[in-house]
Parts: sequence; structure tokens; C-alpha cells
Amino acid sequence: MTRQWLVGDVRAYARVRLFCFPHAGGGGSFFLPWSAALAPRIAVCPVALPGREGRIREPAYDRMAPLLDALIAGLLPYTDQDFAIFGHSMGSVVGYEFARRLQHEHGRRARCLLVSGRRAPHLPARRAPLHTLPDQDFTEGLRGLNGTPADVLEDEGLLRLFLPSLRADFAVNETYVASGGPSLSCPVSALTGTADPEVTVEEMAQWRSVTEDDFRLRVFYGDHFYLKSRPDDVLDAIRQDLNEYPTRLQRTTPQPAATR
Repeated sequence: MTRQWLVGDVRAYARVRLFCFPHAGGGGSFFLPWSAALAPRIAVCPVALPGREGRIREPAYDRMAPLLDALIAGLLPYTDQDFAIFGHSMGSVVGYEFARRLQHEHGRRARCLLVSGRRAPHLPARRAPLHTLPDQDFTEGLRGLNGTPADVLEDEGLLRLFLPSLRADFAVNETYVASGGPSLSCPVSALTGTADPEVTVEEMAQWRSVTEDDFRLRVFYGDHFYLKSRPDDVLDAIRQDLNEYPTRLQRTTPQPAATR
């Protein structure tokens, strides 16, 4: 079933579908408040990953390759009209690899790829991995990122429920190695906070290397989750990008799978 991969309604009448990939441990509902603000021209399509929210009983993926295989199988039918991709933190590289697979293997090119709060794919990590730590140390690492609700971190029962998917998401992000092959041919917009402990503005600027098309860098006041404190500014930026760039629905020639 393809609908399990999407949260909320997919408006058939919208000009552009915006697939939204959440941060590690995040759910698709994180993006639902955007729907009314971007409607009716843009349909916000939050991606529901296994292991959280309505799919909490499903095992979460802990590596990028099988996650992408599942995403392509589930979401390809929804790329039959103009679409764009937004990803925050871990969601940035998931969205990036999703865009590459769609373009190079299926000839479907995004109107725009918007990446947020994560260094460019080819850059090395600046901190030690969290996903291999004991539960207590892993939880402290989560606390420092300010992305996991305090009521989850402080409730032993909730924490036990969410730890497997959180750890799996961090494993996806921390074991990820950028795939080779051709660059994207769609515009890329990079968004970041001024005080993000996970990424610098310079590291966000390196996303320019993943595309042969236009690149734009935007910096907002805030930390790793600046988009929660500056939603109107972020939505204005998204709206501008998706209105400015022309339709990207035209097909490209798929490349052999070996280029992944």
C-alpha cells in the first residue's frame, strides 16, 4: 500500500507535491502545520517512516539502501505530477538520495530539492556516532540536540518505546556514505540555523556541489530546530522557491542502476 508512506491528504488539485522527510526520530506529523499555509498550490506530503506514529509497530530501517528501496516502491506512484522534496537533518540525505534515484533510475526530476540542518553528503562527520552508545549516553546525546520532546526523554516507558526507532534513524544518518554517479539536474536550496551545533553555514554551502542547476543558501536565526521557531520565514522561503522555479515534470533518461 502506497498510502502508508504519507501522512494526511494528498491534494490532487495542487500544482506541486512537496514530499517532506523528517529528522532522526521525527514523524511526518511534524510537517502537518505547513499544509494550510502552503495550500492550495502546494500539497504538503509528509513521509511516514516505519517505527513511529501510525507505523510504530513496524521495525525502523537502520541503513540507507533498504530504506530507499522501500521509499521508491511506496512513493513512485505519487511522482506522476510536479513534485519537490524537503528534508531536515537526516531527512536531507534521505531526500537527496530519493531525488537521485528518481532522476537517474526513473527519469523523474524534482522541481527543487530543499535540504535543512545537515552537512553536504560528501563531508565527514564532526562528532562521534551516537547510535552505538549505551542507552543512557545515547539519551544524553539526544537531549543535547533539542529535537526529542522532554516528556519522551523523562518518561522511562515512552523512552523504551521510542529508543529502537531513534537509534535506527541515527544509524541511517551516521553510517551513510554518499553514493557516486551523476549530479542532480534540479535546483537545490539549503536552509540552516545560525547556531546549529550539528552543521556550520560553510558546510551547508557545500550542498552546491550536488547539482548542475541553481543553488541557494538561506540562514535563519536559531539552532538545529530553527524551523520550529521561525515557521513563517521558512514557509516563505519554500513558497518562493517552488513558485520561482519552472516545472520539472519533464522526464529525463534513466541511468543504469550501477550509477547509484
